[in-house]
Amino acid sequence: MPIRVYVLSAMLSLLSTAGNGLAASEIRTAAQQGTEPKFQHAGTGDGHVAGICIDIMRAVERLDAGLRFTGDQVWQPLPRIYSSLDRGVQDASCGLSRNPERERKYLFIGPALFTIRYYLVARIDDTAVVGSWDDLRRLEPDNVVLANRGFAGVGILEQAGVARIDAGAGDPKLNLQKLLAHRGRFFFHRTPGLRSLLERAGVAPRVKILPTELAASPLYFMVSRQFDPALAERLRAALQTLEKSGELERIAKSWE
Repeated sequence: MPIRVYVLSAMLSLLSTAGNGLAASEIRTAAQQGTEPKFQHAGTGDGHVAGICIDIMRAVERLDAGLRFTGDQVWQPLPRIYSSLDRGVQDASCGLSRNPERERKYLFIGPALFTIRYYLVARIDDTAVVGSWDDLRRLEPDNVVLANRGFAGVGILEQAGVARIDAGAGDPKLNLQKLLAHRGRFFFHRTPGLRSLLERAGVAPRVKILPTELAASPLYFMVSRQFDPALAERLRAALQTLEKSGELERIAKSWE
């Protein structure tokens, strides 16, 4: 009898450990800098990170208690996130658009989390009317477009044939300062979060968002090719459930 009790106790211990979702079920990630409201300071004074992606990660954890995101309260620039994914020291990044280069290096876990839409920001006194990419190109040479270094917007501008792009700054607030200093005619940025960015940067009265949507891009979870396929499938299943229930859409709209 004591031996049988010991064996049963050991089996229960193993099952408990497997169900607790330890290191093997962690999804290592980071909060990407300069991407409000995908990731942004919560404003609580304690450095807490909030945003669309944080809400999505918490929703995934509620659906699958065996998955736990770690690192989502640590800020990192996009180049460092790329490097960490390449080296296998991070597993996933939330809210990236698909392009050929990224698809060669990483895996995208569907469905789309939400869609971002791109607009031009101009100085308040600019009389330019830009209803299409053709209109923008016709303004050359006075059509320098500021964009965030390393972000998808740069590639969108290049594919649209915009020749005069200044992607020297990786921080949207710095690009807004450059815009007001006449170091570019437009700033190319995306919603959701564009209006709140202008407010936080203190430039809302001095700039305007041109009304034409020039591009749209769905965003996904992007994972390292070294990421555990079983965990990737569990993440995919949780996201599909959130999409079907309407929760992904609700989260995105709550940050508009």
